[in-house]
Amino acid sequence: MPASLGGERVDRVVATLTGLARAEVARLVASGGIRLDGERVVSRHRHVVAGEMLEIALAYPLLAAGAVPLLAETIDLSVVYEDASIVVVDKPAGLVVHPGAGHASGTLAAGLLARYPDLAAAAARGAGEPTRPGIVHRLDKDTSGLLVVARTPEAYSALVAQLATRTMGRRYRALAVGTVGPDEGAIEAPVGRSERDPTRMAVTVRGRDARTRYRVLARFTDPLPATLLELELDTGRTHQIRVHLAAIGHPVLGDPRYGGRRKAAPAARPFLHAEHLRLVHPATGEEIGFDSPLPADLVALLDTFG
Repeated sequence: MPASLGGERVDRVVATLTGLARAEVARLVASGGIRLDGERVVSRHRHVVAGEMLEIALAYPLLAAGAVPLLAETIDLSVVYEDASIVVVDKPAGLVVHPGAGHASGTLAAGLLARYPDLAAAAARGAGEPTRPGIVHRLDKDTSGLLVVARTPEAYSALVAQLATRTMGRRYRALAVGTVGPDEGAIEAPVGRSERDPTRMAVTVRGRDARTRYRVLARFTDPLPATLLELELDTGRTHQIRVHLAAIGHPVLGDPRYGGRRKAAPAARPFLHAEHLRLVHPATGEEIGFDSPLPADLVALLDTFG
């Protein structure tokens, strides 16, 4: 809790930080959605003390029965750009984007809420869902790289529209097992839930249209045949790149779910990185782009190939 807010009533502090109406804050208190230093706040008249850790359950009364509310958490985030409308984050591998099965805390969404408390009010007004405020698109847990977050409902709507019309540019770098023949091409195949295993995605006639464009950057033969690829998404289906590459017989190296593990080149995670993001700024109309260098762990793995 900043020293400037020390001594203020907790309902005033929460209203100031989130932009929520005092009545909404009162409902949060009554439902147990506000904590100070881990203890539930039972009275909105309670005064805060400088240095206390304030936790706010985003839109707590509106969550479905049994759902876990999103609590702000201090998480180290690499923010490459921020303004009043958007935030662009360079996500490290291992960080889950938003709460889900087995990941109720320690998410990118929780870290964003701590750093940008205004996301709570924005989500309440339509900028995403209660447990994923401002989240426009996601990256898999073990995929690193760039993603954009909306700080206002207007920015959220504009960015979602760019995804829908395929005007947002997202480029990835991947190391695929085996030798990909053509120097460039496109994989077009519908992606949906696997009928054999609902936790996996698959190319299936019941899936949604999906298209991935690729370009070969380098080919290797040692310690095993592999191809370094630059890939661009024309659609954004769950696990799209991983599923598409596996479907053509060239899974992402290190991907245990889609057949990419190889003893000759052990990898701690799938070799997949979101290296470039291009979008039209929702407030200014200007096209802007961001780049993320290949992380050190992937550089070290790539250096073993020749």
